[in-house]
Amino acid sequence: MSEQLQLEKQLCFRLYRLNKAMNRLYAPILKPLQLTYPQYLVMLVLWQTNKSIAVKTLGEKLDLDSGTLSPLLKRLEKIGYIARQRSLDDERQVNIELTIQGKQLKQSAEKIPALMFAQTGLSIEGLQQFSQQLDTLFDNINAASSSS
Repeated sequence: MSEQLQLEKQLCFRLYRLNKAMNRLYAPILKPLQLTYPQYLVMLVLWQTNKSIAVKTLGEKLDLDSGTLSPLLKRLEKIGYIARQRSLDDERQVNIELTIQGKQLKQSAEKIPALMFAQTGLSIEGLQQFSQQLDTLFDNINAASSSS
């Protein structure tokens, strides 16, 4: 078999394994907050925005389609972290906003980045360089897929 076709040599497989490992690390940290990793990402956007946001805009920020996003939002609403309401300007648009409970959760979540960083074994500089490389890789792949 060609060395290029070995599973372990594939960048996509390395990224896939890394993603799965990160999800496993996040799970016990997020469990006390009653969040899954995708729900945590939703909350990060809402905490950063700190105002209501259209579901469509949220989906664009997270690169999630409505079929994936809707169940996440329903569960977040059910546990009391968000509220959904139709836009007064356009009834087709649904807006999401944090509830008081969702805003208060931010304080508990403040420790998560440091906990996750401690698990990486990287220095701050190493993590910054790796993050920059990932951003470059994403931009290059995104540009290549846009041009084809």
